[in-house]
Amino acid sequence: MATLLRKIGLIRLHNRDTEDPKHHHNHRGGGGGQQSASLRGKGGAKSGGHKPQQQHPAGGAGDTSPGPGKGKGKRAAELAQRDKPPQPAAGAASGGGPRERAAGARAGPGPAAAAAAAAGGSLVPAARQQHCTQVRSRRLMKELQDIARLSDRFISVELVDESLFDWNVKLHQVDKDSVLWQDMKETNTEFILLNLTFPDNFPFSPPFMRVLSPRLENGYVLDGGAICMELLTPRGWSSAYTVEAVMRQFAASLVKGQGRICRKAGKSKKSFSRKEAEATFKSLVKTHEKYGWVTPPVSDG
Repeated sequence: MATLLRKIGLIRLHNRDTEDPKHHHNHRGGGGGQQSASLRGKGGAKSGGHKPQQQHPAGGAGDTSPGPGKGKGKRAAELAQRDKPPQPAAGAASGGGPRERAAGARAGPGPAAAAAAAAGGSLVPAARQQHCTQVRSRRLMKELQDIARLSDRFISVELVDESLFDWNVKLHQVDKDSVLWQDMKETNTEFILLNLTFPDNFPFSPPFMRVLSPRLENGYVLDGGAICMELLTPRGWSSAYTVEAVMRQFAASLVKGQGRICRKAGKSKKSFSRKEAEATFKSLVKTHEKYGWVTPPVSDG
């Protein structure tokens, strides 16, 4: 009988401890339920037990995991990552350490940097070309003024198609004791007409000069009207040379080389060709660069 009573007592105690906490709350009040729950939590912590956690899919829209703010924090992090603006390439000038800059250099510039570089590369030659054009124009304008002031009317200039960089120059005088001067008088030739075209980098490069009329023989005038003078080559040219000085040197070389006006039937009427003159001049420059230019004796002037 005593054993039966002990069993009944144990059953009642067990039912009381396993009843719903809400039942105890209704009967004992809110404070008692919270206190009981905190006591049970402390007891569980002391005994080393742990509360099992509920498993939920990662990143789900309806995350209801028991941790305070856990699901909301995870979702906010995902949204922030999605809306985050693209980061600049590694090694950009705005930041990054040495390793990142090195990696960026190996990867090469991005499209924006390439476009900027291309724009800058096109601006530099344009500015340089504009500067060269200004230098050439100022120099040629001064040359025209100096020639117009010549008192002996040694040469005169006409612009071809009003271009400052393309001149027709009339050589009115040569040595009056030369056979060439006699030829000019006998053929009523008032001048020897030449054409000068000035390159973009004039006066640092020589003009291309050729004879237009009349058709000359010897006097260092070659096929097409090309002129064999070292002064007209890049090797012999100096930016200090003026057009007047070049024309005086040419007049001297005509006389020195026994230049004559061609009077042969049929050949004298054939005009010089620019294309032929350019080909002849290029060939003679190569020849003289290989074998050198012959320097005349001092006695020859």
